[in-house]
Amino acid sequence: MAGRRSNTARPSKLVLCVIDAMAPAMLERAIEEGVAPMLSTIRERGSYMPACVAAFPSVTPVCAASIVTGVGQEDHLIPGMNWFDREEHRYVEYGSSFRAAQRFGITQQLTDTVYNMNRAHLSSEVETVFESLDDAGVRTAGTTYLMYRGRHRHEPQRDTALTRVASALMRHPVMGPRELFYADIFASQRTTCRSALGMPGVRDRHSGCVSSYMVEHDLFDFLLLSLPDNDWFSHKRGLDGQVQSLAQADLQIARVMNAAGGPDEFLAEHAMIVMADHSQAPVTATIALQDELAELGVLGPIRSNEAAGEGEPRIAVCPSQRAAMVYALDVGERDAMRASVAALSLALEGIDLVIWLERDAHEQPREGVIAGAAGGELRFAPGGDLVDARGERWHVEGELEVLRASASDGRFDSPSYPDALARVWSALTCPTSGDVLLSAAEGYEFVDWGRQAHVGGGSHGSLHASDSLGALLTCGVELPDPEPAQWAIRDLAPITVAHFASGATGS
Repeated sequence: MAGRRSNTARPSKLVLCVIDAMAPAMLERAIEEGVAPMLSTIRERGSYMPACVAAFPSVTPVCAASIVTGVGQEDHLIPGMNWFDREEHRYVEYGSSFRAAQRFGITQQLTDTVYNMNRAHLSSEVETVFESLDDAGVRTAGTTYLMYRGRHRHEPQRDTALTRVASALMRHPVMGPRELFYADIFASQRTTCRSALGMPGVRDRHSGCVSSYMVEHDLFDFLLLSLPDNDWFSHKRGLDGQVQSLAQADLQIARVMNAAGGPDEFLAEHAMIVMADHSQAPVTATIALQDELAELGVLGPIRSNEAAGEGEPRIAVCPSQRAAMVYALDVGERDAMRASVAALSLALEGIDLVIWLERDAHEQPREGVIAGAAGGELRFAPGGDLVDARGERWHVEGELEVLRASASDGRFDSPSYPDALARVWSALTCPTSGDVLLSAAEGYEFVDWGRQAHVGGGSHGSLHASDSLGALLTCGVELPDPEPAQWAIRDLAPITVAHFASGATGS
């Protein structure tokens, strides 16, 4: 169903609700089965876009950064779930699994996720929607979300036994939106809402609780309402499990709306954007890339004080669920190492695409290369005669079949890998990305450094449409004219900022 533009006066307030991994087919099924009445109401009264494309890798940290900044990782600099910090010569792990966090050190993992992701890793050269709206005098608010950077200082909470324990690790203040509720660690208002420090299965209820409190007390003009449990549930039970978890998310949306008197009263005062950051695909098998590349010398987790490969470490291997990156530890060996990694990876069962960047004599990006496990290479660069679905121009040569793409009448189309060229170019030109990027074949996932995967459930990360296309609903929001032929998650930050450009706030 195509979106339609709002032709009524915009409500002054806006809620951006991110339901992690909300697959379009599962949203439609939940609505058809009658278990998501609030999402059904939003769809009926607004617009529904069933194919909003994620970043690549299509994992939550990368996508969250694109959602709140409106740019790709070549600008925001968050490259994956697990990546290698060349300056600090260490792995960064944002929470692939508890066992992975243990391998790198729980304290370091929490510090990277809670503090460094926003304070050090997210580029200071880009603004988040919180920062832009804070500067415009809009009352901002956010529930627990990976990206929260704003203009207001928040101190860690120490008012319960649980938060006092957490404060032993989380001792420092953060800069966030005016009202910030991040697990139980940061809370700008005293409420009875508790999240068990952000444990899965509790997070949606905590977001619903604090958001209904903020609606009741008129504390925001813009709210980022994060409902992440759908992703956790789908990882465990697969896509079909989303019907149940979307029903639970819908209950929290109802809770927030009821704080204003019900859906009619709420939507009279609030515009809404409800979106996925990515989708999920079934996982039936795994790739242990650390083992498969061991002959090249793989750097192990620093905490373990060991190499994971044979001999002196020469590469860092960074699995991000259905995507992975490989870094050459010595820049002087980058080209030779890239060739070795590509050759070994293309021979592995479960690899779909192997991707790298070729540079000119001045080390500037020259062209991206996408090699298919079935054979062939596609080479591309910005500028050229072909136009993609988002209106970007590209020079393309080689085997289009690598992306199951077609090129005719000046158009480049790759529906199996939506917005492929822009997403890959963003990843390749990101200064913090690896030297080789890998995308898993359907059904496969890379095991993380804790040797964990989601076999029997769902996962995401790859360039493929199954991981990458999420649902998008809007109600009371003015959409671009013309609308994008291919919606992307990076479209929503500018729409959010534009919503308040006329100065219509609830202050």
